[in-house]
Amino acid sequence: MKMNNILTRSLTGAIFISIILIPLFFSEIISILVLGLFMSIGIIEFYKLFNKAEFVNTNWVAGLFFSVLSYVIISSILFSLLPLETFYILFPTLYSLIIIEIWRKKTNPLINSASLIFGIIYITLPFILMVSILKIDMQKDNNTIPILAGMFILTWINDTFAYLLGSILGKRKLFKRISPNKTWEGTLSGAFCSIIFGIIIGYLFDPTNMFFWFITGVIIPPCGVLGDLMESMFKRDVDIKDTSNIMPGHGGILDRFDSTFFVVPFFFTWTIIYFLFNIY
Repeated sequence: MKMNNILTRSLTGAIFISIILIPLFFSEIISILVLGLFMSIGIIEFYKLFNKAEFVNTNWVAGLFFSVLSYVIISSILFSLLPLETFYILFPTLYSLIIIEIWRKKTNPLINSASLIFGIIYITLPFILMVSILKIDMQKDNNTIPILAGMFILTWINDTFAYLLGSILGKRKLFKRISPNKTWEGTLSGAFCSIIFGIIIGYLFDPTNMFFWFITGVIIPPCGVLGDLMESMFKRDVDIKDTSNIMPGHGGILDRFDSTFFVVPFFFTWTIIYFLFNIY
Protein backbone atom coordinates (compact mmCIF):
# COMPACT_ATOMS: atom_id res chain seq x y z
CA MET A 1 0.00 0.00 0.00
CA LYS A 2 2.86 2.32 0.84
CA MET A 3 4.51 1.63 -2.53
CA ASN A 4 1.22 2.33 -4.32
CA ASN A 5 1.01 5.65 -2.48
CA ILE A 6 4.54 6.54 -3.57
CA LEU A 7 3.73 5.66 -7.20
CA THR A 8 0.53 7.72 -7.09
CA ARG A 9 2.39 10.66 -5.57
CA SER A 10 5.13 10.35 -8.18
CA LEU A 11 2.74 10.25 -11.15
CA THR A 12 0.61 13.13 -9.89
CA GLY A 13 3.72 15.09 -9.01
CA ALA A 14 5.21 14.55 -12.48
CA ILE A 15 2.04 15.85 -14.16
CA PHE A 16 1.90 18.83 -11.82
CA ILE A 17 5.58 19.64 -12.35
CA SER A 18 5.14 19.48 -16.13
CA ILE A 19 2.19 21.89 -16.02
CA ILE A 20 4.30 24.35 -14.00
CA LEU A 21 7.70 23.99 -15.67
CA ILE A 22 7.01 23.66 -19.40
CA PRO A 23 5.42 27.13 -19.79
CA LEU A 24 8.31 28.70 -17.85
CA PHE A 25 10.69 27.70 -20.65
CA PHE A 26 8.47 28.90 -23.50
CA SER A 27 5.87 31.52 -22.55
CA GLU A 28 5.63 34.04 -19.73
CA ILE A 29 1.96 34.70 -20.53
CA ILE A 30 0.98 31.03 -20.22
CA SER A 31 3.03 30.80 -17.02
CA ILE A 32 1.14 33.75 -15.54
CA LEU A 33 -2.20 32.16 -16.48
CA VAL A 34 -1.22 28.78 -14.99
CA LEU A 35 0.05 30.35 -11.77
CA GLY A 36 -3.10 32.47 -11.58
CA LEU A 37 -5.26 29.35 -11.87
CA PHE A 38 -3.36 27.62 -9.07
CA MET A 39 -3.57 30.76 -6.94
CA SER A 40 -7.35 30.90 -7.40
CA ILE A 41 -7.79 27.26 -6.39
CA GLY A 42 -5.37 27.72 -3.50
CA ILE A 43 -7.15 30.77 -2.08
CA ILE A 44 -10.49 28.93 -2.18
CA GLU A 45 -8.93 25.96 -0.37
CA PHE A 46 -7.41 28.30 2.18
CA TYR A 47 -10.67 30.02 3.10
CA LYS A 48 -12.58 26.71 3.12
CA LEU A 49 -9.91 25.38 5.50
CA PHE A 50 -10.19 28.36 7.83
CA ASN A 51 -13.97 28.22 7.79
CA LYS A 52 -13.78 24.75 9.30
CA ALA A 53 -12.32 26.32 12.44
CA GLU A 54 -14.64 27.28 15.26
CA PHE A 55 -15.82 30.92 15.25
CA VAL A 56 -14.50 31.60 11.70
CA ASN A 57 -16.77 32.51 8.79
CA THR A 58 -14.60 34.23 6.20
CA ASN A 59 -16.15 35.74 3.09
CA TRP A 60 -14.20 33.52 0.67
CA VAL A 61 -15.87 35.05 -2.41
CA ALA A 62 -14.53 38.48 -1.42
CA GLY A 63 -11.09 37.00 -0.78
CA LEU A 64 -11.06 35.27 -4.16
CA PHE A 65 -12.23 38.44 -5.92
CA PHE A 66 -9.52 40.61 -4.39
CA SER A 67 -6.83 37.97 -4.97
CA VAL A 68 -7.63 37.65 -8.67
CA LEU A 69 -8.00 41.43 -9.06
CA SER A 70 -4.65 42.16 -7.40
CA TYR A 71 -2.92 39.37 -9.34
CA VAL A 72 -4.23 40.65 -12.68
CA ILE A 73 -3.48 44.31 -11.95
CA ILE A 74 0.04 43.80 -10.60
CA SER A 75 0.96 41.30 -13.34
CA SER A 76 -0.29 43.76 -15.96
CA ILE A 77 1.73 46.59 -14.40
CA LEU A 78 4.89 44.46 -14.28
CA PHE A 79 4.57 43.67 -17.99
CA SER A 80 3.65 47.26 -18.92
CA LEU A 81 0.05 46.49 -19.86
CA LEU A 82 -1.35 48.91 -17.28
CA PRO A 83 0.08 52.14 -15.82
CA LEU A 84 1.57 52.05 -12.33
CA GLU A 85 -1.24 54.26 -11.01
CA THR A 86 -3.69 51.36 -11.49
CA PHE A 87 -2.15 49.75 -8.41
CA TYR A 88 -3.86 52.27 -6.14
CA ILE A 89 -7.26 50.82 -7.02
CA LEU A 90 -6.44 47.92 -4.72
CA PHE A 91 -6.46 49.98 -1.51
CA PRO A 92 -10.10 51.14 -1.53
CA THR A 93 -11.13 47.74 -2.90
CA LEU A 94 -9.60 45.89 0.06
CA TYR A 95 -11.16 48.25 2.58
CA SER A 96 -14.53 47.88 0.87
CA LEU A 97 -14.35 44.10 1.20
CA ILE A 98 -13.66 44.44 4.93
CA ILE A 99 -16.55 46.89 5.34
CA ILE A 100 -18.89 44.24 3.90
CA GLU A 101 -18.69 42.53 7.32
CA ILE A 102 -21.09 45.20 8.60
CA TRP A 103 -23.87 43.75 6.43
CA ARG A 104 -22.96 40.05 6.56
CA LYS A 105 -24.38 39.67 10.09
CA LYS A 106 -21.91 36.91 10.93
CA THR A 107 -20.38 36.33 14.35
CA ASN A 108 -16.76 37.35 15.06
CA PRO A 109 -16.33 39.98 12.31
CA LEU A 110 -12.84 40.80 13.62
CA ILE A 111 -11.66 37.20 13.15
CA ASN A 112 -13.37 37.01 9.76
CA SER A 113 -11.67 40.19 8.55
CA ALA A 114 -8.29 39.09 9.90
CA SER A 115 -8.50 35.70 8.19
CA LEU A 116 -9.53 37.41 4.93
CA ILE A 117 -6.41 39.59 4.98
CA PHE A 118 -4.18 36.73 6.14
CA GLY A 119 -5.24 34.60 3.17
CA ILE A 120 -4.23 37.38 0.79
CA ILE A 121 -0.82 37.68 2.45
CA TYR A 122 -0.24 33.93 2.79
CA ILE A 123 -1.49 32.78 -0.64
CA THR A 124 -1.83 35.68 -3.07
CA LEU A 125 1.39 37.53 -2.26
CA PRO A 126 3.71 34.58 -3.05
CA PHE A 127 2.07 34.12 -6.46
CA ILE A 128 2.47 37.82 -7.22
CA LEU A 129 6.13 37.54 -6.23
CA MET A 130 6.48 34.61 -8.64
CA VAL A 131 5.30 36.86 -11.47
CA SER A 132 7.80 39.49 -10.29
CA ILE A 133 10.54 36.87 -10.51
CA LEU A 134 9.45 36.13 -14.08
CA LYS A 135 9.94 39.82 -14.88
CA ILE A 136 13.42 39.84 -13.32
CA ASP A 137 14.21 36.68 -15.28
CA MET A 138 13.45 38.43 -18.58
CA GLN A 139 16.03 41.11 -17.73
CA LYS A 140 18.76 38.67 -16.71
CA ASP A 141 21.73 38.13 -19.01
CA ASN A 142 22.78 34.61 -20.04
CA ASN A 143 19.35 33.25 -19.21
CA THR A 144 19.86 29.53 -19.80
CA ILE A 145 17.39 28.28 -17.19
CA PRO A 146 14.43 30.29 -15.88
CA ILE A 147 15.24 31.15 -12.29
CA LEU A 148 11.65 30.49 -11.21
CA ALA A 149 11.91 27.01 -12.75
CA GLY A 150 15.11 26.45 -10.78
CA MET A 151 13.38 27.50 -7.57
CA PHE A 152 10.52 25.07 -8.18
CA ILE A 153 12.90 22.23 -9.06
CA LEU A 154 15.02 22.68 -5.92
CA THR A 155 11.93 23.03 -3.72
CA TRP A 156 10.48 19.80 -5.08
CA ILE A 157 13.84 18.02 -4.80
CA ASN A 158 14.04 19.08 -1.16
CA ASP A 159 10.47 17.90 -0.47
CA THR A 160 10.84 14.64 -2.39
CA PHE A 161 14.11 13.50 -0.86
CA ALA A 162 13.01 14.59 2.61
CA TYR A 163 9.91 12.41 2.19
CA LEU A 164 11.65 9.39 0.63
CA LEU A 165 14.77 9.30 2.81
CA GLY A 166 12.77 10.25 5.88
CA SER A 167 10.53 7.23 5.25
CA ILE A 168 13.60 4.99 5.15
CA LEU A 169 16.00 6.56 7.65
CA GLY A 170 13.75 8.66 9.87
CA LYS A 171 13.93 8.06 13.62
CA ARG A 172 14.19 11.39 15.43
CA LYS A 173 11.02 13.48 15.26
CA LEU A 174 11.49 17.06 14.07
CA PHE A 175 8.27 18.56 15.45
CA LYS A 176 6.07 15.77 16.79
CA ARG A 177 3.34 18.08 18.10
CA ILE A 178 2.61 19.49 14.64
CA SER A 179 3.89 16.91 12.14
CA PRO A 180 4.49 13.47 13.72
CA ASN A 181 5.90 11.93 10.51
CA LYS A 182 8.54 14.58 9.84
CA THR A 183 12.02 13.62 11.05
CA TRP A 184 15.41 15.24 11.40
CA GLU A 185 16.94 12.58 9.13
CA GLY A 186 14.48 13.33 6.34
CA THR A 187 14.80 17.09 6.74
CA LEU A 188 18.60 17.04 6.65
CA SER A 189 18.62 14.60 3.72
CA GLY A 190 16.35 16.91 1.75
CA ALA A 191 18.56 19.89 2.59
CA PHE A 192 21.70 18.06 1.49
CA CYS A 193 20.11 17.08 -1.84
CA SER A 194 18.83 20.63 -2.38
CA ILE A 195 22.33 22.06 -1.99
CA ILE A 196 23.92 19.41 -4.23
CA PHE A 197 21.34 19.87 -6.97
CA GLY A 198 21.67 23.65 -6.64
CA ILE A 199 25.36 23.30 -7.45
CA ILE A 200 24.56 20.92 -10.33
CA ILE A 201 21.99 23.30 -11.85
CA GLY A 202 24.48 26.15 -11.66
CA TYR A 203 27.32 24.08 -13.13
CA LEU A 204 25.34 22.57 -16.01
CA PHE A 205 22.90 25.31 -16.98
CA ASP A 206 24.03 28.64 -15.54
CA PRO A 207 27.77 28.56 -14.72
CA THR A 208 27.99 32.37 -14.64
CA ASN A 209 25.70 32.36 -11.60
CA MET A 210 27.00 29.31 -9.70
CA PHE A 211 27.02 31.22 -6.41
CA PHE A 212 23.37 32.21 -6.89
CA TRP A 213 22.27 28.60 -7.28
CA PHE A 214 24.40 27.39 -4.38
CA ILE A 215 22.86 29.92 -1.98
CA THR A 216 19.41 29.14 -3.39
CA GLY A 217 20.00 25.49 -2.51
CA VAL A 218 20.88 26.60 1.03
CA ILE A 219 17.89 28.95 1.44
CA ILE A 220 15.16 26.59 0.26
CA PRO A 221 15.31 23.75 2.86
CA PRO A 222 14.69 25.77 6.07
CA CYS A 223 12.03 27.91 4.37
CA GLY A 224 10.38 24.84 2.88
CA VAL A 225 10.16 22.94 6.13
CA LEU A 226 8.70 25.99 7.90
CA GLY A 227 6.03 26.28 5.21
CA ASP A 228 5.25 22.59 5.56
CA LEU A 229 4.98 22.86 9.34
CA MET A 230 2.81 25.96 9.09
CA GLU A 231 0.21 24.25 6.93
CA SER A 232 0.37 21.10 9.08
CA MET A 233 -0.44 23.30 12.06
CA PHE A 234 -3.46 24.78 10.26
CA LYS A 235 -4.77 21.36 9.21
CA ARG A 236 -4.22 19.86 12.65
CA ASP A 237 -6.19 22.73 14.17
CA VAL A 238 -9.28 21.77 12.13
CA ASP A 239 -8.51 18.02 12.16
CA ILE A 240 -8.15 17.33 8.43
CA LYS A 241 -5.43 15.51 6.47
CA ASP A 242 -5.62 17.30 3.09
CA THR A 243 -7.06 20.63 2.00
CA SER A 244 -8.83 18.92 -0.93
CA ASN A 245 -8.53 15.82 -3.13
CA ILE A 246 -7.82 17.57 -6.42
CA MET A 247 -4.38 15.90 -6.68
CA PRO A 248 -4.30 12.14 -5.88
CA GLY A 249 -1.54 11.33 -3.43
CA HIS A 250 -0.91 14.99 -2.64
CA GLY A 251 -4.27 16.44 -1.63
CA GLY A 252 -4.95 20.00 -2.73
CA ILE A 253 -3.04 22.90 -4.20
CA LEU A 254 -2.18 24.11 -0.69
CA ASP A 255 -0.71 20.70 0.13
CA ARG A 256 1.49 20.87 -2.96
CA PHE A 257 2.52 24.51 -2.54
CA ASP A 258 2.90 24.53 1.26
CA SER A 259 6.70 24.68 1.12
CA THR A 260 6.69 27.09 -1.80
CA PHE A 261 4.65 29.73 0.03
CA PHE A 262 7.50 30.25 2.50
CA VAL A 263 10.30 29.74 -0.03
CA VAL A 264 9.11 32.42 -2.47
CA PRO A 265 9.47 35.59 -0.30
CA PHE A 266 13.02 34.66 0.74
CA PHE A 267 13.99 33.51 -2.75
CA PHE A 268 12.56 36.72 -4.23
CA THR A 269 14.61 38.82 -1.80
CA TRP A 270 17.76 36.84 -2.61
CA THR A 271 17.08 37.23 -6.36
CA ILE A 272 16.66 41.00 -5.97
CA ILE A 273 19.89 41.28 -3.99
CA TYR A 274 21.88 39.12 -6.40
CA PHE A 275 20.74 40.31 -9.83
CA LEU A 276 19.56 43.87 -9.32
CA PHE A 277 22.57 44.81 -7.19
CA ASN A 278 24.96 42.87 -9.46
CA ILE A 279 26.85 41.13 -6.67
CA TYR A 280 28.05 38.39 -9.05
